[in-house]
Amino acid sequence: MTEELIKRINELAKKSKAEGLTDTEKAEQAELRAQYIAAFRQGVKNTLNNVYIVDEQGNEKKLEKKSGDKCGA
Repeated sequence: MTEELIKRINELAKKSKAEGLTDTEKAEQAELRAQYIAAFRQGVKNTLNNVYIVDEQGNEKKLEKKSGDKCGA
């Protein structure tokens, strides 16, 4: 997600509170929010893919995906 897209999301949110949005702007806002959420989720997944659990003996074990996970990772 680029700074430009985040800036645009914030501009639309500010305009929405101040004066309202046109239908085109509402559609753009929804699309940008969906992109932002997808990028955020991907970042969390990437982080979790690099997490290891260390047991009492110092052995590292890769964090496993929980069964029934609804995130789609």
